[in-house]
Amino acid sequence: MSTLSEESRQIVASLAHRVGPNADIAQIAQAIVSTMQNMDAALAPIIGQQGVVALYRRSLHLCISTHPRLAGTYDSLQAAMDLTVLTSILVQQSEADALFFGETLLTTLYELLSTLIGPSLTARLLRGVWEPSLSDTPS
Repeated sequence: MSTLSEESRQIVASLAHRVGPNADIAQIAQAIVSTMQNMDAALAPIIGQQGVVALYRRSLHLCISTHPRLAGTYDSLQAAMDLTVLTSILVQQSEADALFFGETLLTTLYELLSTLIGPSLTARLLRGVWEPSLSDTPS
C-alpha cells in the first residue's frame, strides 16, 4: 500500500467528515472551498502564492478530463485561484457530482505536489489540513 493511496483515502475521509451526513450542495461546496483555503494557507509560505495557483490550475485541468461536464467552465476557473467562482460552479452540480469533483481536485493537487517535492514532504506540509477536520465535528 503506497503512501499516496493512504493520503488519498485520508483526503476523501477528511472531505466526507467536513461535509457531514445529509449535506446539501451548499455545504459540500463550502467544505471543498474550505479545504482548498487550508491547503493554500499551508502551501503558500513554502511554494508561494503563484506556486499554489499553478498547482490549482493544473489540478483543474487534469480534473476536467475526468469530469467533462465542467469542461466549459475551465476558462473561468483557470484565470486565478478564485474560490468564489469554484463555489458558484460547484453549487450548480448535483451533490454526488460536486463531491466527486472535490475529491478528485484535492487528490490531484496532492498528487501533483507529491511528484514535485516528494511524498514525505507533501504529507508533512498538508497533514494539518486533514487531521483537524477528522478530529472536529462536521460543519
